[in-house]
Amino acid sequence: MDVLDAPVDGVEVADWLLQRGVLAAVETVADERGSTDFLQIRIPGGQGLSTGGSAPTVGIIGRLGGIGARPKQRGMVSDADGAIAALAVAVRLASTSSRGDRLDGDVVITTHICANAPTVDRKPVPLMDSPVSMETMNRLEVRPEMDVVFSVDATKGNRTLNHRGIAFTPTVMQGYVLPAAEDLMSIYSNVTGRAPVILPLSTYDITAYGNGLPHINSIVQPATATDKPVVGVALTAESAVPGSATGANQPMDIALATSFCIEAARAIGAGRARVFDPDHFAVAQQLYGPLNQLQNVAELSAR
Repeated sequence: MDVLDAPVDGVEVADWLLQRGVLAAVETVADERGSTDFLQIRIPGGQGLSTGGSAPTVGIIGRLGGIGARPKQRGMVSDADGAIAALAVAVRLASTSSRGDRLDGDVVITTHICANAPTVDRKPVPLMDSPVSMETMNRLEVRPEMDVVFSVDATKGNRTLNHRGIAFTPTVMQGYVLPAAEDLMSIYSNVTGRAPVILPLSTYDITAYGNGLPHINSIVQPATATDKPVVGVALTAESAVPGSATGANQPMDIALATSFCIEAARAIGAGRARVFDPDHFAVAQQLYGPLNQLQNVAELSAR
């Protein structure tokens, strides 16, 4: 939180990470609305693909519009939660790995750093926008080697879930909203000491941006760019908090999201947890066919 609470860029953040044993690749992308720096980090697992093994690769995406809305807002905004959690995961895993406690599978962490992202007016509160398109974000943050994706996103600008802390979504895969994973419920309760809190999704939420339909936010937009299962990890609040609000990042909640992602990656890589039942999914596809048309980017046509 300290390093991001300033008008930093991706190179500065990558240098900060390097001092803590984390190597991050940086790619700058510009659009007509501005530019941002995408970071990609790989933490090798003891039995992961990077070391010739076959343990699953877990992807953790810090999803956000930007860490700041300068010059409109000074300071780190609520929307920065996803980037904070993703970078915290990287630092913690690098630290434990260097001391001999390596996870079984690789963990690939992606996010982007933009200190002057635009905002967008929306009820009930204003939200952060991104300087680049959702297609660009998905292309650079959703990596093909990710077998399971956890998308961490501040999800406070709504009245859908009135809970202070963290929540996770049902698993989204190939246009289907699957049941919330039982294994993740256990991990959630272990990490938080509380009963699981599930963020509800509508069909609109799992469709690609640009179709004119309302979305709770971009938390499960990675599901439009992969055929692998995606789970959203939401930072939530009891009241509707603008994504552009400063002073709204809750350290303990972000720490819970970080621990949840690490424990999920540890269990999935070791084969002790899964985020969907493949047999049930096969039956659903046999009965109702593919729903991957919901993953397609579709713009509302004028009629």
